[in-house]
Amino acid sequence: MTGTLYIVATPIGNLEDITLRALRILKEADLVAAEDTRHSRKLLTHFGISRPLTSYFDHNKDLKGDFILERLQQGLNVALVTDAGTPCISDPGYQLVRDAIAAGLNVVPIPGACAAITALSASGLATDNFTFAGFLPSRQGKRRERLQSLAGERALLIFYESPKRVLATLRDMLETLGDREVVVARELTKLYEEFLRGKLSALVEQAEQREIRGEVAILVTPAGEPPLPDTPAMEELLGRYLGSGELSLKDAVKRVTLETGLPKSAVYAEALRQKG
Repeated sequence: MTGTLYIVATPIGNLEDITLRALRILKEADLVAAEDTRHSRKLLTHFGISRPLTSYFDHNKDLKGDFILERLQQGLNVALVTDAGTPCISDPGYQLVRDAIAAGLNVVPIPGACAAITALSASGLATDNFTFAGFLPSRQGKRRERLQSLAGERALLIFYESPKRVLATLRDMLETLGDREVVVARELTKLYEEFLRGKLSALVEQAEQREIRGEVAILVTPAGEPPLPDTPAMEELLGRYLGSGELSLKDAVKRVTLETGLPKSAVYAEALRQKG
């Protein structure tokens, strides 16, 4: 018989957040595959668990993935853990899960803490529709490009960010997404847990005045509904400016576009209609 690969969620801060089932699986596993064995050893020691550990992270996932699959095929049960939270969520692991499934091995999730869901639950924002976008690129150009691609999303956006880049990321969000409502959740479940809420512009000011430390989740409200064209106002303004003879068609279109905020193409089409 082959073994089972358990995907075990561990605490994101407060050690009391581990589940009874997770503790049992860790005690019974033949092998624990950890993102950082030193970090996971402390967790296991805290709960009096002594099991063989092996590392599994981005830079050795190919080599260690084969090693773990061999152990599973030999009938050993393996518990996959990450440094904090649920494995495979912006953490290494999905390749191992994919390969285990392809090999016909049993994969069992052991649910528990997840920073994105923890932040969402206490954010005070609408939770019925959201997009988890993970970590943004570290380089500003790529980061802004990624944010721009998400600008039209009609769902709450959830990001993870390094404390070193929080201010730069908030500035880029303000520039690319506009001044939306945002929640910055830091140090979740830990002693200095904090939720910062407000407009992006306000949080940029806060981040400029004080360093936001610790692991961070950033939640951004969805793109607003596009403004409905105010056709009567557009028609009236165009009729007035074109009828006076003081403005050319081009200048009239420009002024009405600025005053109404409507797309230039719509204003131009109406101007041509009025000119016959």
